Amino acid sequence: MMKYISRSLFLLAILVIICCVLYPLALWVVGQTLFPFKANGSLVQGPDGRLMGSRLIAQPFTKDEYFQPRPSAASYDASASASSSLAASNYVLRDRVARSLGPIVKYRSGPKAGQLVAPDVESWFRKDTFKGQPHIVAQWADLHNSLAQAWVKADPLQTAYVENWAKVHPDQVDRFIKDNPETPQPKAADLAVLFFEDFSERQPGKFLSFVEKKDAAGQTVKRIEPVNAGSDIQSIFFDMWREEHPDADLQDVPGDMVTASGSGLDPHITLQSAQFQLHRVASKWAANLKRDPNDIRREIESMLQECAAAPWDGIVGEKYVNVLDINLELHKRYGAP
Repeated sequence: MMKYISRSLFLLAILVIICCVLYPLALWVVGQTLFPFKANGSLVQGPDGRLMGSRLIAQPFTKDEYFQPRPSAASYDASASASSSLAASNYVLRDRVARSLGPIVKYRSGPKAGQLVAPDVESWFRKDTFKGQPHIVAQWADLHNSLAQAWVKADPLQTAYVENWAKVHPDQVDRFIKDNPETPQPKAADLAVLFFEDFSERQPGKFLSFVEKKDAAGQTVKRIEPVNAGSDIQSIFFDMWREEHPDADLQDVPGDMVTASGSGLDPHITLQSAQFQLHRVASKWAANLKRDPNDIRREIESMLQECAAAPWDGIVGEKYVNVLDINLELHKRYGAP
């Protein structure tokens, strides 16, 4: 009996050594010898030798000087790879797409052909009337209270702003508790709709947004202040503007600019999407460098063509651009924004 057990243990030990030691070791040696860059995660370093990211995983770029990746349902977190799984009828998806479109979409025809819609969204918003009724912000919060609550919870500064409002307006909080006895101790998010209704009456034609200012020590600090223009208004209220302007002929936008990938980590965008962003990127760099925008545009367009690739060396599929690669090329050529 012991003889069979010892043989079985011997065979098990051999299998463990082969499968758990020799095989992984062989793969490691082959990977480190033949293609170490890919085997180590395709990590990319910047001009200063500092690690900038991986060519395989998307990361957010928010500065106007850089090309921006696809939206991510995982917030670009590699440990939380996921799709949104939102149906086409889900308003959360509609809102996310509308927010992506607001600052970038342009008129396709008419006297404003080729111009951004965003300035008209801001002008319409400042009139503070939606479907003949005043107070756009209050209507937005009433129609989509989950979005209003999401705004409050999106950032600690926004949560604190509403909490401070609640302390200054105890009568409003008492009214909420009376109307909602099941919530005797409301949190900031619970008060979102009430807060925006009050804000809309006190600050017509304005919304709250982050503003950077210098403090007494000369440090740049981020604050929340009422504004009547900016990307927040362009994005959050684009859908309501579109409802009131259904006949506006707008340009089509590349699908990957407003839809998340299945993983939420796709590091590529289509060449078409990159070219759609080209005007913004080139204009910003031209302003920073005080150079002719047309010259900058030609240079960046040439860089895009050099970075663009397609599956099987272009035999099939649409051309795409790795966002990290093209942004590093911009950084190498023009420096830090």
